[in-house]
Amino acid sequence: MTPAPSPVAPSGRGIALLAPLSGPNAERGQAMVNAARLALDAPGAPPLDVRDTGGTAEGAAAAATQALAAGAGLIIGPLTSPEAAAVAPVARPAGVAVLAFTNDPAQAQPGVWTLGITPVQQVRRLVGAGTAQGKHRFAAALPNNQFGQSMAAALTQAAASAGVPADIRMYEPTNSGISSAIRDLSAYNSRRAPLEAKRRAALAERSAEGRRQAAELSRESVPPPPFDALLLAETGERLAWLTSFLAYYDIERPAVQVMGPALWAAPAVRGGADLNGAWYAAPDPDARASFEAAYAAKFGAAPPSLADLAFDAAAIGRVLAQEGGYSVAALCRPDGFAGVDGLLALQPDGTVRRGLALFQVDRGGPTRIEPAPNSVTAPGI
Repeated sequence: MTPAPSPVAPSGRGIALLAPLSGPNAERGQAMVNAARLALDAPGAPPLDVRDTGGTAEGAAAAATQALAAGAGLIIGPLTSPEAAAVAPVARPAGVAVLAFTNDPAQAQPGVWTLGITPVQQVRRLVGAGTAQGKHRFAAALPNNQFGQSMAAALTQAAASAGVPADIRMYEPTNSGISSAIRDLSAYNSRRAPLEAKRRAALAERSAEGRRQAAELSRESVPPPPFDALLLAETGERLAWLTSFLAYYDIERPAVQVMGPALWAAPAVRGGADLNGAWYAAPDPDARASFEAAYAAKFGAAPPSLADLAFDAAAIGRVLAQEGGYSVAALCRPDGFAGVDGLLALQPDGTVRRGLALFQVDRGGPTRIEPAPNSVTAPGI
């Protein structure tokens, strides 16, 4: 395969923003335009060329073609995975880099970076924090759907990088499917079998002493499962089912560190699940306070989700335009960039490393227990 040309643009070339300014995501698209303009509101910033994608792959490809014809040196956006897939074959032959807003890892490729926060970024941070605290046997019980499969791939990759094993079970999202996965993953039957054999032997004596021993054995805990960190990916009612099975199959915390997705930051997503002591990795809300204040002051409302990605992409473009252009070497500079949600470092293959904070779910809600790393050499980035 012939490699695509490296994106290189002189500082005078502008930035094209591909956003859905019509269609169902028009409101979000306008917020992205606002955020990008906020990032470029500085002396010497390159011009911004806004193009409407209509929220479709065809519209995104047409918008990219128009932007390139107008002389764009960098494309930021589009919003969705299908749109990014349509833009890539238009931009790459022209040697123009794309900073897309999707978090679909399938769209990451040389010349196309996916800025959305991904399962890989979250799980890498969790594995790094776990190994730092002595957890070296990872496991996962995950739903057999697109999100669960993404989390499974993320754990496989992160565990291999950390040099630790990872045992993964996928299940159908039913009560019985979850129960079976947790039982098998935790080797519950074999862990409990020796105790059950002793209890039956004591009862077989048909004596008061035997009954006393059997009662004591019934209260004795079974040995721990063959892992000390467990990754989950459920939400809502099924998450409550899942955590109830952890207790039923003697998966005790904190001996086993439970971990999950950044979605757990929302109380409605956690529902009534017992997640006390569980971890998730996510951007630190405190880090984006200045962006939110600046956006609200200029546009009269709080920025919606994903507007931060447009701000970061435009800010990266502004910095690089002032430094000489949008080359791969400049985009992938070793120390990364300070983004709204923390450190982000673009990699040559189109993936993005992020510095995420570590949170613990307690009875009163999540608490930040480790700040976001501010160096690309920190564990978990």
